[in-house]
Parts: sequence; structure tokens; C-alpha cells
Amino acid sequence: AMAGGGGGGGGGTTFAARKDKNAGTLISAVKAFGQNFLKNPMVVQGIVEKASIRSSDVVLEIGPGTGNLTVNLLDRARKVVAVELDRRMVREVLKRVEGTEHEKKLQVIHGDVLKVALPFFDVCVANIPYNISSPLLFKLLAHRPMYRTAVIMFQEEFAMRLTAKPGEELYCRLSVNTQLLAKVDQLMKVGRNNFRPPPKVDSRVVRITLRNPPPPVNFTEWDGLVRLLFNRKHKTLHALLCTKATLKVLSENMKTARSMAASEQAGGGPVAMDTEGLAAALGPGAGAGA
Repeated sequence: AMAGGGGGGGGGTTFAARKDKNAGTLISAVKAFGQNFLKNPMVVQGIVEKASIRSSDVVLEIGPGTGNLTVNLLDRARKVVAVELDRRMVREVLKRVEGTEHEKKLQVIHGDVLKVALPFFDVCVANIPYNISSPLLFKLLAHRPMYRTAVIMFQEEFAMRLTAKPGEELYCRLSVNTQLLAKVDQLMKVGRNNFRPPPKVDSRVVRITLRNPPPPVNFTEWDGLVRLLFNRKHKTLHALLCTKATLKVLSENMKTARSMAASEQAGGGPVAMDTEGLAAALGPGAGAGA
């Protein structure tokens, strides 16, 4: 049995009922951890193959559970670092490799993947609890030094948003920000019946490759703009940018930027467009509500 989940306890994989010797009971999914156990070994094999692991690689596995995927990764990689929140699963995966050739190649970190400092790795493989999908994704997108690739299973709609294009219904802030920072490929669909207990939705496995070099963009400023634009997705840019509240924020931000530039450079920073100038540039109706 392999249960996933560094952040919330995990997605997971199980091929047969397995007993926790310390507890004397069958290991079951913990709802609070967002656990759903993947029971199809062919899916596990497919994930490993899609990850294209080299013998020199360090692999980060998020949610190792009792180790079916972990053992496959250890067969191919130089080292596997596994992050797991569920203490039962930490015990299971360690027992799985105890006394084997894999024992020295496995490092297990017991903790929340959203809170622990991630080590260096070449490839990330994860079957995660879906309630941490977005924060984990952006933690991986921001991780340095850069890694070669990440192969992750997400809820189907979340995965489809990662590759959605302008004009499509699923295109959103998540799509824009992810595609700015990485290339995403859809690898395989995994039906809900492949899990125990079956979740309410199907899943998809995607491959994420960071853009190298990264785009020369201040991501905080960029995300602020994208957040504003997608706040009311079906409004025009004119309507979104010309509300009184938005113009006020832009004015305050320009004053702050101008002040910061002036403190760094004698004679002040670059000239910024004021509220009236912005309104004029956007045309008539500036300042009207969205």
C-alpha cells in the first residue's frame, strides 16, 4: 500500500490490504489528510516511466505512503527523498526498505510539505491530497535551484486549467501564472474507480518543466495585475481597470514606486502616469464602476 501526501496526508497507492504491525489494524484513508489510495499498479508504472528518471537523479517524492511507488523510484534513481505527513505511512515506507539494497538510498522527512524546506532534487513525483494542489504547485514553481521536471497527479479540472488557452472556459489566473513560469504537458487520465475510496472526480497526471531562464518579471506585481483582471472574468479590461477603487490603488502604488525610486537614485525615479493620465489613456468612462 502506498499512501500519498506530504501536505495533507496524501493521495496514495495501495495494491492490497496491508496491516500496520504497530497498530494491528488495516491502514485506512484518513479523510482529514485528503487520502485516496491508488489501487492500480499500471498507473504507478506509467507515472514512473513518464518521469524519465536517470540513475544519477535525486527524486523528491511527495506522499510515499507504504512505498509501492517509492520502491519503483529507488530502482531507477540514485536517491529518493520522501516527504510524508502521516506518521503511519512513515513507518510503513521505512519498513518496506529495511534490510534491502534500497535502505541507504531513501530519506524520509516527516512533515507538511508546504512547511518543510525542500531539499535539492532533479525530479519530483507526487500523488497529492487535492486540497493542497495550488499552494504546492506554486511552491514547486518557485523552488530553486531549478529541477528538471515534476510529474504530479491532480484533480482533473485543476490539471486541465494548467494548460487551458485564452478563450477557453477553464482559462483563469492559475492558467496564466503557471504557463508564465513553466511548460505543462497532460500525460494521462486516471479514473476515480482506480482509487480507494473513490473520490468524487477523476484525476490527471501532468508533467511540469520550469522555464529556464525564468521570465524577467516581478511575479508579485504580475500576480497582482492578473488577480485584478480575473476578478470579474467576463468584464472588459476597460471596465476592470477604470473603477474608482482600482484607479485609487494604482495611484497609491505609483506614488510608492516613485518614492522608492527617488530614495535609490538622485533626482527621483522614472516618471509614472498619474490617475488622470491613466484614465485618459484608457478612454472615456474612466472612473466608472465595473
